[in-house]
Amino acid sequence: MAFDGTWKVDRNENYEKFMEKMGINVVKRKLAAHDNLKLTITQEGNKFTVKESSTFRSIEIIFELGVTFNYSLADGTELSGAWALEGDKLVGKFKRLDNGNELNTVREIIGGEMVQTYTYEGVEAKRIFKKE
Repeated sequence: MAFDGTWKVDRNENYEKFMEKMGINVVKRKLAAHDNLKLTITQEGNKFTVKESSTFRSIEIIFELGVTFNYSLADGTELSGAWALEGDKLVGKFKRLDNGNELNTVREIIGGEMVQTYTYEGVEAKRIFKKE
């Protein structure tokens, strides 16, 4: 699968505004903008393993396409939702457990880069990753 491999964040677009909309305080926003996030993604059929490594934490997330699971963001925000494969895009639809608001994420490969697009309460942000 195209997502397999290790991806290191290269740049962000509108990420600060997105985090502000999510309610993340200014100190955490400044730190998160430079978190050196690295994702190692492996896919076996419908099962994905994503190893997240950043300045703040290292965790492993295992999920199956279409199966709801709970996930905690680096700032402690709790989410519940699922990933689906739509064409060549990984589409994640999540709800915040604290307020029920939707957070949608799309991962796609564009020009050899993995572009992760977040949408929350009308604010869209992108994190662009390069393969290591």
